[in-house]
Amino acid sequence: MSQDQTDGGGSGAGPPDHPELPEYAERVLDVAELIPPGRVMTYGDIAEWLGEGGPRQVGRVMALYGAAVPWWRVVRADGTLLPAHELRALEHYRAEATPLREASRLTEGHVPRIDMRRARWDGGHAKEGGPGDGGPGGPGGDGPGEEAHTGQLPPCAPGRSGPTRPRT
Repeated sequence: MSQDQTDGGGSGAGPPDHPELPEYAERVLDVAELIPPGRVMTYGDIAEWLGEGGPRQVGRVMALYGAAVPWWRVVRADGTLLPAHELRALEHYRAEATPLREASRLTEGHVPRIDMRRARWDGGHAKEGGPGDGGPGGPGGDGPGEEAHTGQLPPCAPGRSGPTRPRT
């Protein structure tokens, strides 16, 4: 992700001047906005649900345009926090009560990871209360854990043109 996502401003090195977001970028950002507080989806989860692209393409969209959405909810599959974004992301995770795995004393910087088994969202309807609510991915739930999510998000209409987001 780019520095734009942590400070809300750009260094001028953003995406090329286009009046509207590319359709794929709009679709990725739409999914990111659906992820409830306290939950996460991986780059690959989003690509799989969209049926297009892969983790790198989703990561590129998030790097260029992710500041307009809750970017900290789109994560690496292993739960590690993005270098140079750890502290800002941790603020969000703690505020949202996202399940974390505390780092061992041997881990450089003692930065925790996201507990993917408990925090990963499969796209089902979120219940009030976030993680630990017994919903998919939460304790007692039947979430996908480290496996791929079940693709339960509502279908995305091909060719849908939604509102454009302000670029950062």
